[in-house]
Amino acid sequence: MASARYDGNRTISVCDTVPVQPSSGEVRIDVSYCGVCGTDMHIFHGAMDARVAPPQIIGHEASGVVAEVGEGVTAVKPGDRVAVRPLFFGGPAAYDRGHSHIGKNLKFIGIDAPGGMQSSWTVPDYTLHRLPESMPMTHGSMIEPAAVACHDVRLGEVAPGETVVVIGGGPIGLLIALVAADKGARVLLSEVNSARRGLAESLGLETIDPRSIDLVGAVTDLTDSAMADCVFEVSGSAQGAEAMTELGCGRGRIVMVAVHPEPKPVNLFRFFWSELRLIGARLYEPQDFNEAIQLAASGKLRLDRLITQITPIGDVQSVFEAIDASPDGVKYLIDCR
Repeated sequence: MASARYDGNRTISVCDTVPVQPSSGEVRIDVSYCGVCGTDMHIFHGAMDARVAPPQIIGHEASGVVAEVGEGVTAVKPGDRVAVRPLFFGGPAAYDRGHSHIGKNLKFIGIDAPGGMQSSWTVPDYTLHRLPESMPMTHGSMIEPAAVACHDVRLGEVAPGETVVVIGGGPIGLLIALVAADKGARVLLSEVNSARRGLAESLGLETIDPRSIDLVGAVTDLTDSAMADCVFEVSGSAQGAEAMTELGCGRGRIVMVAVHPEPKPVNLFRFFWSELRLIGARLYEPQDFNEAIQLAASGKLRLDRLITQITPIGDVQSVFEAIDASPDGVKYLIDCR
C-alpha cells in the first residue's frame, strides 16, 4: 500500500508499506482522505524533529472504511464509515483529573505514532467515530478539525446573542467562527489575508482586516462600547496576544486556541481590571467529535467551501510545497484510496 512518510529536510516521500494486522482492541481501516494540518506543516519544516523521528508516516485528519477488526472489537464492524480521533492514552494520572486528552501520558497518533496518510491504518477501536452514510468521505476527514472548533466553542461557553471575536481566519479560526455563529452568537473574524476574508464573507461572516481598521475601535463600535463576550486567539501572533485582552467585556472570556511556542507579552492588568477569564483549549473530547459530526451532517459548516484542493497521495510533496508557497488556501486533502 502507499504511505506518505516524512523523511526530514522538507521531504515527504511516498513509499510501499504493508498493512498492519489489528491486534486485540484494534481496527484496520482503509483510509479515504487525510487532511493536511498546521501541525503537519510544522513537521515538514523540521520544527518537530525532536518529537517526530523520521522516517515516519504522518497525518491525523482522516476518514476511512473499516476493513478488519481485532479480537474483542464490537463498536464497529467491517464496512462502517468512520472518522479517527487520533489520541492514544497511555494510562491514568492524577494530573488528568479525568481529562485524558490533556494528560501527561497522552500520545498523539500521527506525531508520536504512525499517522493516517496511508492507504491502510491500524488504530485503537476507541479512536473511531461512525459517520452517517450520507456524509461524503471528504467531509469525514474534516471532522477532526471541526471537533477542535466544537471543543473551543464549548469551553468558551458561547451563548445565543453574545458577541464573539475570532482572531485568525485559518481553517480552525473559520470553523470556530461557523460553530459560534451556529450557537446564535454575532461573530467578527479578524484576518489579514484577503482571500480568507473573502471566503469568510461568502459564508455569511463579518470580517475585518486589523492592518487597515483598528480592531479595538471596530469592536467598540459594533457593541456600543460593551465589547466582546468571548474572544478566540487563533492567530498565534504577538499582535493577536496583544489585542485579545483589549476586546473583552467585563468578565469576558478569552480562549487560547493557538500554539504560542515562545512567550509573548500579555496585558495582565486587563485581567484584574475587567475580571477577564483566560481559558486554554487543547484538542477535543468524544462529545466534540459527536457534535462535529452532527453539524457536518446538517450542512451548517459548509465544509465543501473550505476544501481548497484534493490531491492523490502520490503527489503529496507538491501539496506541502503549495501550502508553503501561498497562505491563501484553507484545507488541502490527500486522497489515500
